[in-house]
Amino acid sequence: MAHTQETVHAIVEKQRAYFRTGATLDVDFRIEQLKKLRKAVLDHKELLEKALWEDLRKSPVEAYLCDLGPVIVEVDEILKGIRKWARPERHFSGLMCFPSMSTTVYKMPYGVSLIISPFNFPILLTLGVLAASISGGNTAVLKTSSKSAACTEALKKMIADTFPEEYVTVVDGGHDTADMCLAERFDKIFYTGSPAVAKHVLEMAAKNLTPVALELGGETGNWCIVRKDANIRDAARKIAFFKLCNAGQICININQIAVAEEIAEPFLTELKKEFVRQIGEKAEENPDYPRLITEKVYEKCERLTEQYRDRVIFGGTGNREEVKFSPTIVYPVEIDEDIVRHELFCPMLPVVPFRDEQIDGILDVIASREHPLSMYVFTSDKRWAKRVMRTLQFGGGCVNEVCIHMMVKGVPFNGTGHSGMGAYHGEWGFREFTHPQTVLFGKTHMNLPLREHPYSGKAGEQKKKLLKWFER
Repeated sequence: MAHTQETVHAIVEKQRAYFRTGATLDVDFRIEQLKKLRKAVLDHKELLEKALWEDLRKSPVEAYLCDLGPVIVEVDEILKGIRKWARPERHFSGLMCFPSMSTTVYKMPYGVSLIISPFNFPILLTLGVLAASISGGNTAVLKTSSKSAACTEALKKMIADTFPEEYVTVVDGGHDTADMCLAERFDKIFYTGSPAVAKHVLEMAAKNLTPVALELGGETGNWCIVRKDANIRDAARKIAFFKLCNAGQICININQIAVAEEIAEPFLTELKKEFVRQIGEKAEENPDYPRLITEKVYEKCERLTEQYRDRVIFGGTGNREEVKFSPTIVYPVEIDEDIVRHELFCPMLPVVPFRDEQIDGILDVIASREHPLSMYVFTSDKRWAKRVMRTLQFGGGCVNEVCIHMMVKGVPFNGTGHSGMGAYHGEWGFREFTHPQTVLFGKTHMNLPLREHPYSGKAGEQKKKLLKWFER
């Protein structure tokens, strides 16, 4: 269906009218919807896996590992905790409020939410956010990516089979349709994508003062640091796995590696061995290796490979017909070169050598650039690693590991600055889609005249003394 501004407006108003019935406020209702969502994912598993294959050539194993499975885990975590999270909080009002001593904080849904999801994890980053929206008691319009057309069609069928349009619906189309959605007054917007588009989302949302959550890849990409005391075989194995995953099209993926010169050669030897062990000599010929989402991304890989041809030490080959490009190591690269100043979002992997005793200089450069979504360090010096992780600003990260920090239950996920705002997963997603609404319950008897005039003279002095005493 080709949407117009009128059809999008009608959808939003239909959802607004449904929200105002109060049906979504009931926690039992939300639990029922979350269970429906979980069942729908399992019932449509083959349809979703087929769509992920068609769009990204994801194997069934990778489709479940990276898209379907995490949705089930997310829903299960919410189901386990939602009653506790949604329970109103009771607070002592304090002596300043005497005799009205009881205050309640209600966790109120925003209302009609807009979820704009990307192509790289079209199931997870649509349904995972939807689960958070449902947990908060909102309705949802899902604007899925036109680049992952098969997944959009699968989601349209799954959502239509599961929820009424006035509660949850999918709106398909390109950037023009996204702008139609952004022109409407939503109560909450959650956007996943690039910092450049995020600025446009914020600009449009500002017209209606709509609160926005952003999950972004980061303007200058995510760093991985490999110190000279690292277990290079372990580091190579994990980095190779991660760079192969979704062909590097992951917002938390490693954009560039800074490796100590002292171990650079053996590390790169191990990294190349791991790529071959895990995917074969030519990744683009392996059916399990995902493809790039568009020919434009493929052409970017070709262009960068040609630009750095004399420094390509592994990969640099592709299959244009299948839109697959091999993981490609570029070494050595200076830290100020263009290839390490932008998010790549592809299988290119530039490597920056540094003297290990000059690590503080590398950290200064990273800190001076836009905040990354993720940060990874490989080292046996845990004290140094802890210092780095608590002083640099980024979304989240790992020490001697990659990516699995986002799989930990009970912790938030997202970035800061150019890598995002807000947070979600589990209770953090519930918080992101609810507004804490404070209500004081007043008393009609024993009210003191402290706040009332007169404020001057002897009465004023006495009131001031009492106020200071109450403040303690």
